[in-house]
Amino acid sequence: MAARGRRARAGGGPALVLLGADGPGRQPGRDRLPARRPAAGRGPGGDLSGNTFYQGGYPLLLTPAFWFSHDPATVYTTVMAINAVLGAALFPLGYAAARRFGLARRRALPLAFAAALLPATTFFGAFALADAVLPTLVLAWLLALDRFVRNGRAGDAALASLAASCAAAVHTRGTVLLAVHAAALLVMALTGRRRIRAALAGAAVALAGYAAGAALNAHVRAELYPRGTRDLGEILASRLTTVPGQEWALSGAAGQLWYLIVSTWGLAGAGLVAVAAVLARRRTPAADRIMAGVLLAATCGIAYASSAALPDEHRVGNFAYGRYLACVALVYALAGAAALARLAAGPAIRLAAAGALLLEGAALWVTAYAGERLRTHIFIGFDFPEVTFLTADRSGLHLHEATFAALALLGGLLALSRLDRTALASVALAGVNLAALTFAMGPHARRVPAEPPLPGPATGRVVTDSSLNWAVRVALLYPVWWTRVGAFDVRAGRPPHRTCARSSCPSRTGRRRRRPGRRIRLAGGRTRDGSGRSAGWAGTTPRARRRVSSASPARSGRGR
Repeated sequence: MAARGRRARAGGGPALVLLGADGPGRQPGRDRLPARRPAAGRGPGGDLSGNTFYQGGYPLLLTPAFWFSHDPATVYTTVMAINAVLGAALFPLGYAAARRFGLARRRALPLAFAAALLPATTFFGAFALADAVLPTLVLAWLLALDRFVRNGRAGDAALASLAASCAAAVHTRGTVLLAVHAAALLVMALTGRRRIRAALAGAAVALAGYAAGAALNAHVRAELYPRGTRDLGEILASRLTTVPGQEWALSGAAGQLWYLIVSTWGLAGAGLVAVAAVLARRRTPAADRIMAGVLLAATCGIAYASSAALPDEHRVGNFAYGRYLACVALVYALAGAAALARLAAGPAIRLAAAGALLLEGAALWVTAYAGERLRTHIFIGFDFPEVTFLTADRSGLHLHEATFAALALLGGLLALSRLDRTALASVALAGVNLAALTFAMGPHARRVPAEPPLPGPATGRVVTDSSLNWAVRVALLYPVWWTRVGAFDVRAGRPPHRTCARSSCPSRTGRRRRRPGRRIRLAGGRTRDGSGRSAGWAGTTPRARRRVSSASPARSGRGR
């Protein structure tokens, strides 16, 4: 992401007008960052009216990033550092989870460090996305709730409630976790009188945390969504009350489970089977059954609710998507790896086979429901970092090839675990994780650094034409830090005072050509260049003579 760090006055100067339906590339997560700029005293927020609402919990964590610089590139680098610090907590938490799954210290330590490097837990740390911190919150919540279920202490209940309410403030998926948490507290309150007070204490903390998150989100709505947010309630209602809607929601949930297993190289499949077996066995201790039910309920609830609430965006990610369940990927990977390491050879092979059947069943379900749409809909590589690594193809989804590759890796990890050398299996797991991250994030010959989205110095007002694509408008809110981005309809009347523009329009080769210094009158309708074609997008000021960036915006799913 290119950016300019020049200091400029926040007001005055000529306005910059952007027109048309194309624009600069969109960095995932930049629409979350304007929420913290006013709180940090570093400039205006923005107007995201009509877009999906993003909770204020994660932007609140990013407030320190705006204390040191206005420069968008510096701020974004600081955001990645914050993500790294919060994500690093997965190493000790993963070790605690591995110990809870029954591994000795000698086995738990290397396995936890290797599993914490899964792309599902590390990939999103490079972006301003809530998924960078959700895995840490979810694992902390599960560990604290597990302690409360076993010892009934009020402190553990309060700690688990705090983690659940924080997750609810960070992302909508956290609301599902909070509902499951409330159900767990209710179950614990019914198990004995001695635990009623502890459960009530946990419920009080959860209620207070939810109220604080609601107040924060109300402030964010008023600041960034003055004309309302995108309403997903109608979509959710239609999915819940119609047969086609149920087919969509259930198939999408199956696709998310498929991706969960593939993204953990098959380990999550073994973990899902192991957790389900704990819940099904009657001889299992009550605490183990409660926690197995909590984990499965949270997983299925997130997969189903997220699939049911999202619109059909004509993208492959509607049918198989991994980001929403990435927050539980580490838990299931550790559960599967621990079960394979602890069991004898025969049971371990049967467990791996059951996980393979679950994976293949989910793949067949997705294929049967989606059909040709897996090839005709839009494929976005950002949605499939692990799958593109497994198939070595960034241009499309090869569902069954990715399934077989994940099963091959699972077989290799199973074989290494049978050698009673956990360190060797952990090194292999870490190696695969690092190779996948290098493939997804490493330098590539075809990757071109983004150019500045706006020409000229960081000064003056910025307004956008109402016909501008929503992704471009949202992407401008972050790099335009010195003023609030306004709106203007060219067809409705004259442009703002002291406004001029420069046009960038498509050429026959498909690349945009610039007409340096050419002034264009904006009043009286949509701007056109000398050839009579509608300009893709345009903008400059009398002081600005820099080239206008012409990269097309990345196709990122709205509401994701």
